[in-house]
Amino acid sequence: MPVTIRNISPADNAALAAIIRNTFDEFDTVPKTGTVYSDPETDHLSDLFQAPGSAYYIAEEDGIILGGCGLFPTAGLPDGCVELVKYYLSSAARGKGLGRTLMEQTFEGARELGYKEIYLESFPDFTKAISIYEKAGFQYLDKPLGNSGHFACTVWMLKPL
Repeated sequence: MPVTIRNISPADNAALAAIIRNTFDEFDTVPKTGTVYSDPETDHLSDLFQAPGSAYYIAEEDGIILGGCGLFPTAGLPDGCVELVKYYLSSAARGKGLGRTLMEQTFEGARELGYKEIYLESFPDFTKAISIYEKAGFQYLDKPLGNSGHFACTVWMLKPL
């Protein structure tokens, strides 16, 4: 059965929280405090993405959640800019092009919502994700934009849409 890309629903919350936290557990050099790992919202992502100007896309195959990628109008970002957030895939789903598909869906969603730029925060340890961001046209920034609350992140990137 092909992979389906769809909007988040409350039934997805537990699976997504597990994928996110498992990713951090795989990369034990990445801090958990000051990241999505420790956010209380991580257990209730479908609620978070009810906010105006936000969206979250799920990748699912045969009823199994493989990962997701979202957009959030983080406080303090410049006008016309949105943050790419909570972009995680299960370890079994990586390396198959699914991440790129999810990210492209997120770019399209950002355009539909009227955004002109997309910002993200990450860690140098997530080398494969960083490579995907670079190939997608993200450029490095010297400091963070906005107020995500993820003070542990050390990679900041921006892409025009």
